Amino acid sequence: MKKLVVMSAILFFAGLASAQKYSSKTGSVTFEASVPLFEDVYAKDDNNLVVFNADNGEIASVSAVKNFHFKTKLMEEHFNESYAETAKYPKTTFKGKVLNFDKSKLTASAQKYTVQGTLNFHGVEKAVNSAATIYTKDGKIFIQGGFIARPADYKVTIPKMVMKKVAENVNVEYNYVLVKQ
Repeated sequence: MKKLVVMSAILFFAGLASAQKYSSKTGSVTFEASVPLFEDVYAKDDNNLVVFNADNGEIASVSAVKNFHFKTKLMEEHFNESYAETAKYPKTTFKGKVLNFDKSKLTASAQKYTVQGTLNFHGVEKAVNSAATIYTKDGKIFIQGGFIARPADYKVTIPKMVMKKVAENVNVEYNYVLVKQ
């Protein structure tokens, strides 16, 4: 499985082959779909692969969906088997661009940007807009942001018996520390 993800990442990032690239194999992506009075629905992947082209603002990432870990193993098992169907859809990808990005204006002070692109999850591609902050420090580029995703938009079926325990809007956040390649 890990070989499949690495090979997919290599092919996925091939379009970013030239230019001033920054990357990470330890990007953090979290999602939260908790509702009040019920158990937290929160998962984190600390192995998100990401490549950023500092010349034109293009960004791409890939995660093995099984890399998202929950507080309880049972919740993680249900997520992988029933909701995300990781046997059928083993990875999630994002490909997009940081709008109006100019590397010459990058400083140690966080600046706000909009990231637009396409998220592929559960076999469904959907346009995504994300608010992000980007800054540089010690030769690294830091990108942090988030967006809202709706399970229904990605054809994820929530069983009626737990529907009230899972939020309709899922908060997705990412945090990348990128080093020059």
